Amino acid sequence: MTGGENLGAPGAGHAAIGEPSRWVKRWAHLADAGGAVLDVASGAGRHARFFASRGHPVTAIDRDAAALASMEGVPGIQTIAADIEGGPWPLAAHAQFAAVVVTNYLHRPLFPQLLGALAPGGVLIYETFAQGNETVGKPSNPAFLLAPGELLDAVRGPLRVVAFQDGFLAEPRPAYVQRICAVREAQWPVKSKDKGVPPRYDLAG
Repeated sequence: MTGGENLGAPGAGHAAIGEPSRWVKRWAHLADAGGAVLDVASGAGRHARFFASRGHPVTAIDRDAAALASMEGVPGIQTIAADIEGGPWPLAAHAQFAAVVVTNYLHRPLFPQLLGALAPGGVLIYETFAQGNETVGKPSNPAFLLAPGELLDAVRGPLRVVAFQDGFLAEPRPAYVQRICAVREAQWPVKSKDKGVPPRYDLAG
């Protein structure tokens, strides 16, 4: 999809699968065990395959039908070829997921759909390029580069932010990135004397 390149494999296109993002791997444990996962702008499915290997049913969306075809026959993965920028959101309005994963992709009008696709307790794991990246490589188009704190602004209110980073990575190749892990909190049970027990988001990974 438009808006980024694989941070884990310099110069790789959708034909190359690449390694899962370290940020995605870092926070994957917050997705409910066996919960459905949505991989947006999936390419050849490095994250779809990763979550499927952990026992999650995955829906992978991309406009590149050839990239999606590389996942044919992979257990636990359903693919949807769709132009999510030029066409309608391809999922039913009620479709919700335990995790929504987006990496190396930015189309700002989709933020409401991404947040709306999170089930109660669901986690958004998002990582893409930020302003400053134009000084070290592609993408350099401002349309594909997040402004400082932009991901925080996009999720503030509906989601609880568990982790956020906005800075520079030297490896695997120089890049300015912004990344967030945020949860749509479910109502937790009320205990004795009306004291709620807050959820525990394991920061150890």
